[in-house]
Amino acid sequence: MEQQFDATLTGTDSEIDGIAQQVSRPGYPNAYEFKSIDETLHLVIARDKDGEWIRLDGTEPYLSSWIDELAEQAASHA
Repeated sequence: MEQQFDATLTGTDSEIDGIAQQVSRPGYPNAYEFKSIDETLHLVIARDKDGEWIRLDGTEPYLSSWIDELAEQAASHA
């Protein structure tokens, strides 16, 4: 299992605490997955062929800003 790290995303009303880890998805060997502690939010992101971070999977609705927030936190733990 890949190394996990604590992560926090900014919700519309409050912060959302969770655990993130590097995972593999078909075509995306270096994706990151976030799961909130209360199990209400799930987000998987990866870099596309142009190097931009994109959302691969997760719960709906979601805030597009979460992609950048998780990417920044992942980069600081890489």
